[in-house]
Amino acid sequence: MSDFTAAPASATITDEEAVAMLAGARKRIMDEVAKVIVGQQEVVDQMLVALLAGGHCLITGAPGLAKTLLVKTVADVFDLGFHRIQFTPDLMPSDITGTEILEDTAAGRQLVFKQGPVFANMILADEINRTPPKTQASLLEAMQEHQVTVAGRTMRLPEPFFVLATQNPIEMEGTYPLPEAQLDRFMLNIVIDYLDEDDEVAVVTRTTGTAREPVQRLFSGIELQAFQQVVKKVPVAEDVARFAVRLAAASRPNRPGAPDFVNEWVSWGAGTRASQNLVLGGKTRALIHGRAHVTLGDIRALAQPVLRHRILVNYRAEAEGVTVEKVIARLLEQAGK
Repeated sequence: MSDFTAAPASATITDEEAVAMLAGARKRIMDEVAKVIVGQQEVVDQMLVALLAGGHCLITGAPGLAKTLLVKTVADVFDLGFHRIQFTPDLMPSDITGTEILEDTAAGRQLVFKQGPVFANMILADEINRTPPKTQASLLEAMQEHQVTVAGRTMRLPEPFFVLATQNPIEMEGTYPLPEAQLDRFMLNIVIDYLDEDDEVAVVTRTTGTAREPVQRLFSGIELQAFQQVVKKVPVAEDVARFAVRLAAASRPNRPGAPDFVNEWVSWGAGTRASQNLVLGGKTRALIHGRAHVTLGDIRALAQPVLRHRILVNYRAEAEGVTVEKVIARLLEQAGK
């Protein structure tokens, strides 16, 4: 595996150029992705929000729903360095971060560090919940600090850096639940479901034929970083930020003001990262929909993907058939009163 080569530091883009590109970016990206992925527009939209906000993404769905193909297609559209890691029960942390090996050099035999696949712009952690927690945890530092520490050496990862992880439903055999600390580092948990009949017919027709329309590379990593900086500059009104904070806080059981149904059904609620991601995602969603301000509707639209992996329901909820999605829906219903 060759080492990752960063883009020249001299290549820059102004905010004005980034704003002009971002105005029409969503439609162009959706059109390119649609050459490969049929349907799933909401899924692509949410993934775009995460990338433009600089966040990591967890994609949950059954096998065979094109999760891997979707991530690879998005990486192609942004012309990003891409590595795929297949998570298996025997995968070791060094298989991800890299390791030191003994090599013959001009100065004699020396330990030389060989980069692992984590050294890329976009990492596809495929079926991340099929490997034990020890290996899952090897991504924690990379996701939070954008660096890895191996054998006492700390090395920066290339920018921009994203982890897009796919996972199978936890009910399936051979899966390990992700630790809460790692789940919290994913900005969004996007659920991908089965296609309707017409879309599935289109997929079958397209994939069993010979025609393949190539995906055009629209943006570079440098342009993507410029988009991320523009997103952060979008103003947010205090009432919108307060709505996001109160929504996340209402999910925490046994706290002042917690609804009765939360105390009854929830073991663990969303933390401050949830509030931050609701606001940052809201800024991104506003821009790609042609608005320079964040609305309560933006926060509401992102409540499910931001909160669903940060709220843990208890055994009573499971016995009564209450899902996390139902809890979030109740929270949104209450917030609208």
